[in-house]
Amino acid sequence: MLSQEPVEWPDQVEALVERLESEAPERALSREERALMDVYETVPILESEDCLHEFWQSEINQQRVINSFDLIGAAALVDSLNASRWCGSCSPDRNDYSETEAEYLATIEEDLPSGMEELIDLVLAFIESELE
Repeated sequence: MLSQEPVEWPDQVEALVERLESEAPERALSREERALMDVYETVPILESEDCLHEFWQSEINQQRVINSFDLIGAAALVDSLNASRWCGSCSPDRNDYSETEAEYLATIEEDLPSGMEELIDLVLAFIESELE
């Protein structure tokens, strides 16, 4: 992603994710717990060089992940993910995009850093209100 510091999750988030990862094989996670895991697991994709393209080309359940970002209140990221939905029907190679497609995707990706900046605060508030 463009000039964005990687998200550094607070210890509280890391500990909760670790606990949920260890409990997941033994029990079904609640929708709220799954949302936290989806967000946590998707952030590295959004921080990657191919970010939105990689998200749409991955094997993850994209709609569930978008719903998870929405559930925690990350509206800016939901908007970017929805605006780039067309990438899912494009070539697996980002270099095959037309100039117009590449420019449009770059424009959408310019909005990601501001959405990522607020993500930690949103996740902490979500944990406090929904998971504690």
